[in-house]
Amino acid sequence: MKGRRKGRIVILHLAAQYPFAGVIWQLIHHLAGFSRLGLEVFYIEDNGAWAYDPVSAASVPDPSSNLKLLNDALARFGFADRWSFYDHVHSAYLGMSRARCLQLLAEADAVINLCGATFPREEHRAARMVYLETDPGLMQIKLAQHDAKAIQKAAGHQLFFSYGANLGNPDCLLPNGKLDWHPTRPPVLLDQWHEGVGPASPSAFTTVGTWNNKGGDAVLAGDTYFWSKQVNFRKMLDVAGRAHQPIELATDLNSGPDYEAALRGGFTFRPVVPMSLDLDGYRTYISSSRGEFTVAKDIYVRSRSGWFSDRSACYLAAGRPVVTQRTGFEKFIPEGRGLLGFDTADEAVEALRTVNADYAAHARAARELAVEYFDAVKLLDEIAEVIGL
Repeated sequence: MKGRRKGRIVILHLAAQYPFAGVIWQLIHHLAGFSRLGLEVFYIEDNGAWAYDPVSAASVPDPSSNLKLLNDALARFGFADRWSFYDHVHSAYLGMSRARCLQLLAEADAVINLCGATFPREEHRAARMVYLETDPGLMQIKLAQHDAKAIQKAAGHQLFFSYGANLGNPDCLLPNGKLDWHPTRPPVLLDQWHEGVGPASPSAFTTVGTWNNKGGDAVLAGDTYFWSKQVNFRKMLDVAGRAHQPIELATDLNSGPDYEAALRGGFTFRPVVPMSLDLDGYRTYISSSRGEFTVAKDIYVRSRSGWFSDRSACYLAAGRPVVTQRTGFEKFIPEGRGLLGFDTADEAVEALRTVNADYAAHARAARELAVEYFDAVKLLDEIAEVIGL
């Protein structure tokens, strides 16, 4: 499979806007994965957004710190001269020139809009535009509500892929609309997440993320679906204590009722910054964990979207079991060994106990699941086939 595709693609994303290691790894898995298929791959970030400063937790006009993190990561994987960032504050292209970017967009066999991060403009539409959705829910609901901007955004694309593997099925509450959504999963470069890195049997389950995501809530059939995890985490804040299992949350929560309740329930906390800004530090943190314990955003869970986390896929690739809230993914990825789903706190406690009863077997099964279901080369080859590359 490796090297058998031909063609040129441009990937659009938001890794300079949000320079967290998980976001940059998401980009790298796609860039390098497509490249390993034999494709000529370039990265352009030209959505015109301000850069987010993770330290001050605010958007700032100067992207230089974020670009340093991104450039270092891209250079490691052979993309040092294959990226560009449009600094709209100074109307300047950093990295590849504007002329080079326009040429690439015009000549590309496909432009892949990863995360739907970019609103398509005329220069993007010169090639076949592909919408690769990592966060199902909001787009589907807005289209069903005949939101003009969502309709215009969708119209700029010819193909649609989604991590919402359950879209279009009777038990999925998200409206499918008239779009043909091709299901896919988070790709992982398996050789970058080596099985057995870190202690053979670490003590703490962990997870990494934002406690309260804002800006993506949506109303469907009179019900509000929240684009955040804390709604579901609040139902699980005694799980660590009940399971007698250390669980550390690397997040931005450091005070308040949720924080105090989690501490009482046996959880511990770690500041998400600076660990989450370092590509290797993030990988080491995951690989040194006993496994991942996490919940999913409300909009993924109640809608039965079938979504699965790209961070959880990295835990699996590192040979670390994942205990996570069901979203409908269990219809498409087998659970029970290496990956255990839950709907209730009682089930979460039991899942942790099950993993601990035979940790070595679950760790092996985690890596096997990653090889079978999340191999970047296999998953991205399937996407390339549909695109016609």
